[in-house]
Amino acid sequence: MVFSSPVFLFIFMTSVYILYRMIPRMTAKNVLLLIFSIAFYTYGEPKAVVLMIISILMNYGFGLAMKQENKARKPVLAVAVTANLVMLGIFKYAGFGADLLNSLPFVSVPIPKIALPIGISFYTFQAMSYVIDAYKDPKYIQKNLYKLALYITFFPQLVAGPIVKYYDFADQIDHRKNDPEKTAQGIRRFIIGLSKKLLIANTMALAADYVYGLDNSQLTLPLAWLGAVSYLFQIYFDFSGYSDMAIGLGAMFGFTFKENFNYPYISQSMQEFWRRWHISVSTWFKEYLYIPLGGNRKGKVRTALNKLFVFFCTGLWHGASLNFIVWGLINGGFLMLESYNILNTKKWPRFFRHFYAVFVTILAFVFFRAEDLGTACRFIGRMFDPTSFSSTGYSMFMAQLTPMYLTMLALAILFSMPVIKVLRERLAAPKAAAAGESCAYVVSLLLLAVCIITLSSASYNPFIYFRF
Repeated sequence: MVFSSPVFLFIFMTSVYILYRMIPRMTAKNVLLLIFSIAFYTYGEPKAVVLMIISILMNYGFGLAMKQENKARKPVLAVAVTANLVMLGIFKYAGFGADLLNSLPFVSVPIPKIALPIGISFYTFQAMSYVIDAYKDPKYIQKNLYKLALYITFFPQLVAGPIVKYYDFADQIDHRKNDPEKTAQGIRRFIIGLSKKLLIANTMALAADYVYGLDNSQLTLPLAWLGAVSYLFQIYFDFSGYSDMAIGLGAMFGFTFKENFNYPYISQSMQEFWRRWHISVSTWFKEYLYIPLGGNRKGKVRTALNKLFVFFCTGLWHGASLNFIVWGLINGGFLMLESYNILNTKKWPRFFRHFYAVFVTILAFVFFRAEDLGTACRFIGRMFDPTSFSSTGYSMFMAQLTPMYLTMLALAILFSMPVIKVLRERLAAPKAAAAGESCAYVVSLLLLAVCIITLSSASYNPFIYFRF
């Protein structure tokens, strides 16, 4: 079940919200959310829900073993982390590992046919956050199984994030506000995310899928750039749209989730880009992997190795493919070049700093989108091949530049910048702010109407991050 589907919008979300408002006690509200969260996951993954329940029970037991008086707390933590990684490895990386082994001479192992459970990367990292936080501070040990289950299964961020750390969620289980203002803001945030997905991301996806589906002999320089730029905006508005919907849904039920994106395409370095892009996963790796490895406290060489390893893991976390590993290492490599002033972007003019960050991001995302490394390299080759022009290629290029595409591209560029944020800051006066809020709600209602109309004729287009 996806957020941008009629079943979710008009049946699931409406039902759970009405029942949630009818129930007075917080304990009963939490039980309701847990039941609906499990039902949400079961609707799309009826078999894989068993795996998620095993993960919950397993990590609940590990958490109880983190009591201060338990002298085996550290070994238990090691077993807990290993068990979670093994579970993730079996269901996500077994086939990839077998493929790599089969590439070696005289090696032939059967490739396991294991379906990837939706959201396993996200809920496994949340479960690991719990046991690590319980180890760091026993006050986070959760004795009530249903409360831990709610944290791991909570449907707004269950299948595609953002990753919510346990210490950010724990106090909200029993203590959160459900005031009308927060609910209204949550609904508006959800509508913004829905609009990003259905209107911008899906339009960009049509062009990106068309170009990436072409044979290399059909690909020309303009088409390659069209595909790369379209995917740049598709992945941002797809994933940030989902995050907006998750944050909005959380607010409707009184929860506060941290931001997951902060206008990454205005960045002027790759270091800044990773402070703004997919914040929940980058901070997870920083807090639970980079810092425990030693961070930047053990010399320049160790720091460089730590960063490369973290970005290797970041790429691998996104998918079982060499493409994702290369994507991660490209980002990590440029971060290292900047941090050691080999690329001293601070001395560059503002325009060139911004151009550089976007240019590197576009090229890196080619590896993220392409089917394999060979396809990615050939695609990038076409992006810089001036001899690839042809009249047929020009016609194919122009055919993609429909009025709808050009309109959404303009909006994608505009809303990749903090336009709304700047407007809010300028409407700081009470009267202007009130008028601005009223206008924002009217616009939200209009956007919702457009989204509903779009849903009635749109083909199925799942969120990109469902595959991770």
